[in-house]
Amino acid sequence: MIIRKMFKFIFSTFILHLILITHSLASDDFNKWVSNFKIRAISSGVSEKVVNEIMSEAKFLPKVIEYDRYQPEFYEDTFTYIKKRSSKRKIREGIQLYGKEKKIIEIIEKDFEVEKELLLSLMGIETNFGKYLGKMDIISSLATLSFDKRRSEFFTAELLILLKLVDRGIVSKDILFGSWAGAFGNFQFMPRTIRNYAIDYNNNKIIELKNIEDSFASAANYLKTIGWKKNQPCFFKIELKDDIPKKYLNSSARKIKNKKKFNFFKKYIKNYENLNIKNNPMVAIIIPDKDIIPGAETLSPAYIIFENYEKILNWNRSLRFALAVCTLKENFKDEI
Repeated sequence: MIIRKMFKFIFSTFILHLILITHSLASDDFNKWVSNFKIRAISSGVSEKVVNEIMSEAKFLPKVIEYDRYQPEFYEDTFTYIKKRSSKRKIREGIQLYGKEKKIIEIIEKDFEVEKELLLSLMGIETNFGKYLGKMDIISSLATLSFDKRRSEFFTAELLILLKLVDRGIVSKDILFGSWAGAFGNFQFMPRTIRNYAIDYNNNKIIELKNIEDSFASAANYLKTIGWKKNQPCFFKIELKDDIPKKYLNSSARKIKNKKKFNFFKKYIKNYENLNIKNNPMVAIIIPDKDIIPGAETLSPAYIIFENYEKILNWNRSLRFALAVCTLKENFKDEI
């Protein structure tokens, strides 16, 4: 018994030292990476003053790596994921926000031809209507993810864009707190999205993505620009027949394949007569749970998806995220 306790103590101590050494080595390597990145940022046109001011405070955040490896899109089944994000409480809170900001939200809906219900749905799922904007230091988060090898190129580009936005006075360096992935504001825009789609809707000379006017208008501008079609469907839930060829079943959000006219898929859908689908549009079929249930060849749940659904995938490349957004949108339509 004593020997076992001693072994357990020694082993635990060894693991602790290993973690501390690993973290120390990572911090040393990270500091070298920061020095090299600063040179790259300056050479790309960011002022030396801004680079030094912002990057001097950058820290390696091990927790960010942990979050990156364990996202809910990777492990929650579709039913659980949607239920959590389209609850009655979520609907009630969205209606409360709409009641408070009804005038400006309806002006933005008219200006951009994007449904208010969709904007409320996205804000509700991204930040619970502005209640959970994130408290992470975005610079350190992006620097950590840039230093990490998994998606280094993507996050390095995002960090460079953010520095340029600060350098140009578009975004204030004093409010750079958000998600672990470097997203910011009511709708969790990444730096590239801010650069390409965010707008100063209230004309006060700065883009403020934590206020209603700029954030709602920026989200609406993004959706309109990428081709969202107002009052068109996202998806319908379907029941598939067993004889549908597997090649028509999408389980990855990276690229939706094998799109066909709706009439082509009718022979594989049990409930096609109950679907209100007009004009024989191009559609695809997804089975989102196949990638998270080991060995699954499940045909349920299954969904037939339309062009609008793929626009939400541009926002967040997750099959379940897009389903949740469109579900909550429809729930709002029933209440507003």
